[in-house]
Amino acid sequence: MNITFLKSTLSRKNLMALTGLFLCFFLVIHLLGNLQLLLPADRAAESFNYYSNLLSGNIFIKVISYVLYFSLIAHAVDALVITVRNKQTAAKYAYDNRKQASKWYSRNMGILGTILLIFLVIHFKDFWYVYKFGTVPFDRNGNKDLYVVVIHAFKSWWYVLLYVLSMFALGFHLLHGFKSAVRTLGLYHPGYAALVQTFGTVYSYAITIGFAVIPVYVHLTQFGLWN
Repeated sequence: MNITFLKSTLSRKNLMALTGLFLCFFLVIHLLGNLQLLLPADRAAESFNYYSNLLSGNIFIKVISYVLYFSLIAHAVDALVITVRNKQTAAKYAYDNRKQASKWYSRNMGILGTILLIFLVIHFKDFWYVYKFGTVPFDRNGNKDLYVVVIHAFKSWWYVLLYVLSMFALGFHLLHGFKSAVRTLGLYHPGYAALVQTFGTVYSYAITIGFAVIPVYVHLTQFGLWN
């Protein structure tokens, strides 16, 4: 393996780690906003629409959104390039029996990432694109009624199922990705390795369960199955 290839791979891994950690931070903010959907309907609608309007009108938030778009694209592209290069490199070496030393989700980050990419395309189309460029009614406070759009989407059982399955894919992606990002950036030290592992696991479970329960709750309440 030549030095140029090694430097290029490390550079891409560093960028993927940085963008990945930024996306981890964004997921927390996004989840906190979406948890408003668990409030009683009237309060949820007003609070969620105000939150959505705040995100679209604040200049600071707009700057963060551009960083988000860049991070999503860069993370996906880097992951693809690194995966292809690793496969090409691995073909030159003997089989190292890594299946016995790594978790199945660590070996299938490409598949999990592909599932998430497909989900993101659908998610952006149904919510972000509709909110930005579609025809969305206004609520009584003059804010675009994104709450109605979300409720309509979560009435469909197949959409809820797709959402939940994608969140589990996200959870497994995070279980490996968080620790991998910390290690790539040189922040993984034996002295606090256990703490990083525990934090990453708790974070991954919290994000997965937090996002997954929202569409299920909304779907069940719409049909009177959860009061």
